[in-house]
Amino acid sequence: MPFLTDITLGKYVAVDSPLHRLDPRTKLLATAALMLALLSTEGFIPLLLASPFVALAIGLSRVPVGMVLKNLRPFLWLFFFTIVLHALLTPGVTLWRLPWLDRPVTAEGVQLGLFFSLRLAAVVLIASLLTLTTTPMELTGGLESLLSPLRRFGFPAHELAMMVSIALRFIPVLVEEAERLHKAQLARGADFGGNPLRRVRNLLPLLVPLFLSAFARADRLALAMESRCYRGGEGRTRYRELRFAWGDAWAALVVLAAALAIGGGPRLWPLLR
Repeated sequence: MPFLTDITLGKYVAVDSPLHRLDPRTKLLATAALMLALLSTEGFIPLLLASPFVALAIGLSRVPVGMVLKNLRPFLWLFFFTIVLHALLTPGVTLWRLPWLDRPVTAEGVQLGLFFSLRLAAVVLIASLLTLTTTPMELTGGLESLLSPLRRFGFPAHELAMMVSIALRFIPVLVEEAERLHKAQLARGADFGGNPLRRVRNLLPLLVPLFLSAFARADRLALAMESRCYRGGEGRTRYRELRFAWGDAWAALVVLAAALAIGGGPRLWPLLR
């Protein structure tokens, strides 16, 4: 399972960059706005507009490009199946016909599959930049601050932010644990090769100890929080208070312009002529 080491979601890279210095609330709102804009696109032109913006964000983050692009590798199988299913199930001009399935591969289907795959890739890259440039504690504080107005309606803002933070923090830990168990079972003669069905069946001996390890870690974390008198967010204070700066204002304006250009620009262009 070498692809497990390519998952960087939840990892934080401690470097000094303009993206690292932004307020976590700004980064959360910017990520949500860009994701909504990308998911509302309906053609390749908006994706072409988003490409230089995503490249600029990766450059400003000062995170190694290879580390950011590693997040796409676990999704390669999803990209492949997306393109294949759209190519086989979308009606249109036939490029060629698969003799063993008696199904035509259409140009419209290939184009549609490529569009959905590229759109998902852009969303994954933007989400990975959020976790690579923001510590789990900053994510918790930013998410809790954004959801705090809902407390008057009984919404558990602090608890939800804490759960999201713990989940993100445990992703790299579980990945490392799975890789360690995988190497240990290979050393004991386990075989994880073969056809896809056999590979899935051979993963069961790996998943059982991984789940047991995850439950043990969760139990130790609960005991540690209780021993430190953790009782939720009521009455808790913060060592570092979140404050917006001029950099957040400029970043918000740039992201807003990019989101409008990506999501709403193609619909507005015919009206401006």
